[in-house]
Amino acid sequence: MTILQSVILAIIEGLTEFLPVSSTGHMILADSLLKIQDAEFAKTFEIVIQLGAILAVFALYIKRFFVSLDIYIKLAVAFLPTGIIGFLAYKIIKEKLMNPYVVSSSLVIGGILLIILDKWSGRKRSAYAGTESMSIAGAFKIGLIQCLSMIPGVSRSAATILGGVSQGFDRKQAAEFSFLLAIPTMFAASGYELFKNHGSIHKDNLMVLGLGGAIAFLVAIFAVKGFIAFLSKYGFKHFGYYRIGLGILFLIYALSTGLKLQDEKPKTLRLPKGGSTPDQQTLPLDFIRRCQQAQNQYPQKAEGDFSQSHGKA
Repeated sequence: MTILQSVILAIIEGLTEFLPVSSTGHMILADSLLKIQDAEFAKTFEIVIQLGAILAVFALYIKRFFVSLDIYIKLAVAFLPTGIIGFLAYKIIKEKLMNPYVVSSSLVIGGILLIILDKWSGRKRSAYAGTESMSIAGAFKIGLIQCLSMIPGVSRSAATILGGVSQGFDRKQAAEFSFLLAIPTMFAASGYELFKNHGSIHKDNLMVLGLGGAIAFLVAIFAVKGFIAFLSKYGFKHFGYYRIGLGILFLIYALSTGLKLQDEKPKTLRLPKGGSTPDQQTLPLDFIRRCQQAQNQYPQKAEGDFSQSHGKA
């Protein structure tokens, strides 16, 4: 990954992580358009810049954590459903739902819901004096609604804002609770992903990781402040229109380019029994096709290399 690529991805992450527009959809498109080659490091890089964005929220709202213990209790309760369901369903979600059709559909459906939410919440007054005043039951319900964000393209921010408004918050309070809930939720998710992918971190790429995290941190600060100001004046509908347009473009792009997402399970071919091939071994179809193309292009060389390698063995 080049410095320019890391800067672009960090800016996109910082801008979209806390807006109700799905940072996942944006990062998938960006990875594809920038032609990121090292998928393993790209995943680790995205985890690091997510952590940078989370630290921005913590820096902006740190005073909230010293006012009362209530906020800790409400955030813990709201995080509980996501933590449990996410841990149990992580593998299934990655294998079954990480595809362009789910992402594009989620973007469009989420956009429609935001437009409806904008009309519903326009003149709504808050039932609470502050975010920490919410009931335990209300916090738990927001946590349940946040579980929808495990579907790629839904947007954690959009889901929790919808949950907050449904439980009595006004627009601003719903957005702020969404920011606060992002801290335990994203720290847990990013920490788990980082633990799984720590092998791709080396001293040679530490500068790229550090630069990306710092840029995401700075951009997220401006994005969060700008979002609150924009939301107070214009509401959610413009984000809804944007999501619908992006979802349609995402689907068109995926269909025209054959876009495959990093977590999609590759198709495999099960080899027959017998011969020197291990029984029941599976190989990716793309790998087999490339081998066949190479053999068709250079039949004598491929056959000679095969004989030499087996003769030495």
